[in-house]
This record gives sequence, structure tokens and C-alpha cells, in this order.
Amino acid sequence: MDDVAKPERPAHRAARGYRWEKVELRPYKEDERALFKSITRQVLFSDPGLASELRYFEVDPGGFSTLERHQHMHAVTVLRGSGTCLVGNEVRAIKPHDLVTVPPWTWHQFRAAPDEALGFLCMVDALRDKPTLPTPDDLAELREDAKVAAFLDGRT
Repeated sequence: MDDVAKPERPAHRAARGYRWEKVELRPYKEDERALFKSITRQVLFSDPGLASELRYFEVDPGGFSTLERHQHMHAVTVLRGSGTCLVGNEVRAIKPHDLVTVPPWTWHQFRAAPDEALGFLCMVDALRDKPTLPTPDDLAELREDAKVAAFLDGRT
């Protein structure tokens, strides 16, 4: 067992307000093309020995993630707050302890409720593709469903 690589930082102590010691608070994205509002991320686990990366996202009240899709899937666990998510053509209210699976190549977006922050863990492939943003034709197709159109307009 001595030849097994050990993580550089085997433990991160919880800090206040859904922060972890020695974990950098990062901007959600650095892609200016991607529309999002009031969201940050922390990478909690990312190691070459893992095939995945665990991240924590904090969405301020009324904020939202980018509407996008990817080749890789997501596994999401809501830790705090409430909001709504779009996965494909399904719009769902979400609250603490809810689990959300986003299959590959599925449009998805997360929105915080207007009056409270939404915090969630997201596990993705360590090596992942860049997100695909919707074209005007993609948006028109999504908006054909009244529930999805209401979500995209921030009415749900």
C-alpha cells in the first residue's frame, strides 16, 4: 500500500457559509458568451486518480446558471435553498436533498428562487468537453413547450 498515491490535501475543513478551508472561491465561468447571473463555484475534489470532479455552486437569490449542454453527464445534489431546474424539456422545483441527473447532450439550467440562495454539489467527468450554447433555432424549439418557455423567461 505504500506505493499508492495520496491526495495532496486529504481533508478540507468546513468553513462558514458553505465554504471550505483552502478551497478557492472562483467565478462560475470565464466564458463571456455564456449568459448566467450571480453564481460562484468551488472545486472540492479534483485529482488525477479520480475520474470525476466534485464542485459546489452557490447561486444568489434570482441568479441562474448557463443554459447549455455537454457530452458528459452531471450528478447534482441540492444542499441548501430552493429553486427550479430545467433538464431537457422537464422543469422541476428543487430543494435540499433533491438529486438531479443531467444526461449527456441534454439542455439544462439551474435557477435560484427570488428570495433565497441555491447551493448544490455537482459531480462531472474530470476530463470534460466545453459546453454547447443554444442557437436561436435551439431556443425556438425549446420555447415550443409552454413550461420551458416560462422557465426560460424566469416566470417559474
